[in-house]
Amino acid sequence: MIRLLDKVNSPADIKSFSFDELVQLAEEIREEIISVVANNGGHLASSLGTVELTIALHYIFDAPHDKVIWDVGHQAYAHKILTGRRDRFHTLRRDGGISGFPKREESQYDAFGVGHSGTSISAALGMAEARCLKDEKHKVIAVIGDGSMAAGLAFEGLNQAGHRKKDIIVVLNDNEMSISPNVGALSSHLNLLMTGQLFTRFRNDMKNFFRTIPGIGRSLYRVFKQAEESLKGFIVPGSLFEDLGFKYVGPIHGHRLNHLIKNIKNVRKLDGPVLVHVLTTKGRGYLPAEKDPVTFHGIGSFDIETGKPLDEGGNPPTYTEVFGDAMVKLGRINDRIVGITAGMSDGTGLHKFSEAFPERFYDVGIAEGHAVTFASGMVTGGFIPVVAIYSTFLQRAYDQIVHDVCMQELPVVLVLDRGGIVGEDGPTHHGLFDCSYLRHIPNIVIMSPKDEDELQHMLKTAVDCGRPVAIRYPRGKGYGVKLEPELKSLEIGKGKVLREGEDVLIIGIGSTVYPALEAAKRVEREDIEVAVVNARFIKPLDEELILSLAEKIKKVITVEENVLDGGFGSAVLELIERNALRDVQVKRMGIPDKFVEHGPQQLLRAKYGLDEGNIVQAVKALLD
Repeated sequence: MIRLLDKVNSPADIKSFSFDELVQLAEEIREEIISVVANNGGHLASSLGTVELTIALHYIFDAPHDKVIWDVGHQAYAHKILTGRRDRFHTLRRDGGISGFPKREESQYDAFGVGHSGTSISAALGMAEARCLKDEKHKVIAVIGDGSMAAGLAFEGLNQAGHRKKDIIVVLNDNEMSISPNVGALSSHLNLLMTGQLFTRFRNDMKNFFRTIPGIGRSLYRVFKQAEESLKGFIVPGSLFEDLGFKYVGPIHGHRLNHLIKNIKNVRKLDGPVLVHVLTTKGRGYLPAEKDPVTFHGIGSFDIETGKPLDEGGNPPTYTEVFGDAMVKLGRINDRIVGITAGMSDGTGLHKFSEAFPERFYDVGIAEGHAVTFASGMVTGGFIPVVAIYSTFLQRAYDQIVHDVCMQELPVVLVLDRGGIVGEDGPTHHGLFDCSYLRHIPNIVIMSPKDEDELQHMLKTAVDCGRPVAIRYPRGKGYGVKLEPELKSLEIGKGKVLREGEDVLIIGIGSTVYPALEAAKRVEREDIEVAVVNARFIKPLDEELILSLAEKIKKVITVEENVLDGGFGSAVLELIERNALRDVQVKRMGIPDKFVEHGPQQLLRAKYGLDEGNIVQAVKALLD
């Protein structure tokens, strides 16, 4: 049997579908998303929740002439399927396949590249202003989730959009609010009336009429407006957006295509900024994802029948799990330790701490800058805040790290999960810049563990040292090393020689230390003696150790899972230059000046020269 979906190669193909066919299409899209994500991994729950919304938007608007901007992109799998990528959707997140996020170079239908939340409204307003300057006619629609709406940038965009009064539509995909009968049915009917041409024309006519009445016209219009808002506010929660200058429409049931299509058709006719509030269910149509949307937000390969993850081989704990356990252990020892995250309690492993010490845990939502300054404020009250944020997302708090932490020398502990290559989420999520954007800030200590046991000792070091500290570690499982039960503080700025040698010195940091050790063992068979140092600290460097070995061995290789520009290797080069060791050769291995594509971690590490084999080649090349 031929699926309706197999006939869809662009949004234009669905515009002739009947309502019943659109409903069938929604189910086929769900089946396709579930099947592909079960094999490839990905962001399942949010994308299942927006299937009907995506169909309605592409049924009513004319992309790519009309611009649809997806915030973050976790919701955009149905969009990819409907916009000419159905036959490539099976390559989602695979090496050489399509991205898990909207990407401008991938499709003309991806109006804006996304990956970090809260950007859609600002980007959409920019597009709307450009449209007006060029005197063009098209609609601009930003689709943003309720979690992303908490980002400060989203409210900055709303504020200017309401002020500029430009023609822009913001669709708030709210998958947290429950749908009760009175909200789902009554508000849908009310909004059909309030977005209809008759009511809109009546509202504008009344506004113009009151303006013509000398003296009291403005006051009468205010009373009329308050009466309208009272009626609407009694049923729907839109007063905030109305106060920001938006016409508010909603809440609308996000899985009833007939109501969605009718309301959005009416919204298309409205002028000025409009916010459409749509209520959806995460994981819609796949029971395991509906029951556990947190797990199915971003998941690896899984069994469709049971919903259980497929065995990835081996049982070492992840770095995230080790961090979470260490936080609980330290929290029991020191009641001044608090945990802070920005909407990622499960992703960072802090959910364990939140369960053990709920009164000392704070999830501030998707507001990384606020999280850092909030932590600084807690330091002034005598607490030791541990702020757990993915490396790539901490970029959004750079000014706060400089001004509110390091400049004031406040001992905030920044924990950067996903430091380095993250894999299939691709360039928006790789944590490849943190060594560079943190290293040049005065007063900060930066550490990176070679394995999961060293991570827990570094966390103990960080909370004890009384200085601003950042700890960065990779995504994924550790090496299965034994975890020492007693946590110990390390000496700040001290590395460790793991292997002696006289021919070449390799200085590794974090995830590159074990590949460096394996490379040293391989070349030993060819009578090449390689010394390996676990630097541990990116800042401060163990200057005495590095200088003494470099001066003796003369040939140095640094290896880091970070961009080369301004990174760990640059710090070693600067150290050698400051001390005028002119006869020392240095080879830096790391990520070149580019954004790294998506793909499996090990494949990307090999491609960019960070695996054992590439380090062996670098050793031999340096000797030649």
